[in-house]
Amino acid sequence: MAKNTICLWYDRDAEDAARFYAEVFPDSSVGTVYRAPADFPSGKAGDVLTVEFTVAGVACMGLNGGPAFAPDEAFSFQISTEDQAETDRYWNAIVENGGKESACGWCKDRWGISWQITPRVLMEALAAGGDEARRAFAAMMEMGKIDVAKIEAARRG
Repeated sequence: MAKNTICLWYDRDAEDAARFYAEVFPDSSVGTVYRAPADFPSGKAGDVLTVEFTVAGVACMGLNGGPAFAPDEAFSFQISTEDQAETDRYWNAIVENGGKESACGWCKDRWGISWQITPRVLMEALAAGGDEARRAFAAMMEMGKIDVAKIEAARRG
């Protein structure tokens, strides 16, 4: 187990979520699945309690804590992409697997976890500052999934 691990609360599908992430994102895997040794408020002995997993190199633990808490946008994974094909691949995997589109490159997976699918070109434009950053930012504000060609066009003016 990693020294610092992000713990994500799921109603009951932590293992399914971990396996989905491992299929979609490189440098991702599912580790140990821990089963409850006794009944607990949202499950029974033998149910999956926690799952160790890695998402794009980040150590995580999924906790099947029941419906008491739901994820929100205060936490998100930001996945940097190199081009439109990679952006489309991740965005579509999340949205087409029961997820939901949002604005400015954000989407939610079917478990309610938020994702920012962020092309490198957008971050470079924002880092450039000035008019280039303002144009790219304005273009981004009109988007759901980020359109790399439109960001590049906005950078050029």
